Amino acid sequence: MGAIVLEKGELLLVKRNREPARGLWSLPGGRVEWGESLTEAAAREVREETGIEVDVEGLAGIAERILPDDEGETRHHFVILDFWARPRGKAATPGDDASEARWARVEELAEMALTPGLYEFLQDRGVLEGRRPRVDR
Repeated sequence: MGAIVLEKGELLLVKRNREPARGLWSLPGGRVEWGESLTEAAAREVREETGIEVDVEGLAGIAERILPDDEGETRHHFVILDFWARPRGKAATPGDDASEARWARVEELAEMALTPGLYEFLQDRGVLEGRRPRVDR
């Protein structure tokens, strides 16, 4: 589960400090803890990885990532629910399993080392145009 935190043409990203995809930029996110709602998990993960409090709005979409090992066998299979979220602040500080946290202009994303499939996922949701959908809560 993750969060698309888009504000004034900038997207909140974290550089992963753990495998899989160590060293690549991604949306803040992670696992849901026992007894935690999906929206609570999204807000907690953003806070833990970036230090930024957010208001989670609605579901942005579902992404599936199947990552092979060196022999071509499936090593990781992730089903990721990403939510739209609005930040309550802008001061990003990396924490938890992120080595860096920053706001990136949407124009920069094509040149950044993003996790596999992230660019296309964001493109499909209008993020690359800096658009946020109207979300019914």
